[in-house]
Amino acid sequence: MTARVVAGKATPRGRFPHVKVAGGFAFVSGTSSRRPDNTIAGAAVDDMGTTTLDIAEQTRAVIANIADILASVGAGLSDLVQITTYLVNMNDFGGYNAVYGEFFDETGPSRTTVAVHQLPHPHLLIEIQAVAALPSKEAS
Repeated sequence: MTARVVAGKATPRGRFPHVKVAGGFAFVSGTSSRRPDNTIAGAAVDDMGTTTLDIAEQTRAVIANIADILASVGAGLSDLVQITTYLVNMNDFGGYNAVYGEFFDETGPSRTTVAVHQLPHPHLLIEIQAVAALPSKEAS
């Protein structure tokens, strides 16, 4: 088993890895749209303090972060077998689902989406946890 924090990604907000590899699978910890500088893709605050949160932009950033994490262990989005998505508000389901459909179809990973009370930052609308089957070395 190996575990790693991936260089160039936002540092985990706790003592856990971005990804753990075991038994031919990559287990990706809950991933958000947080950037390495701790800003959040899909969250903007204007000069008057008004906050705008964009579920589509956050969803794209989360999936991009997962793709980068998977790449660090030799896998990609096409290797995903299961995704669990946590939404702070189910009213965002439509926007999330539309973006999800840009990346995956009915041949993609199994999926569960649940509503949660909150995530570790008030500007986060979504977090995704994922499991990927690692490509066999013989196929490479």
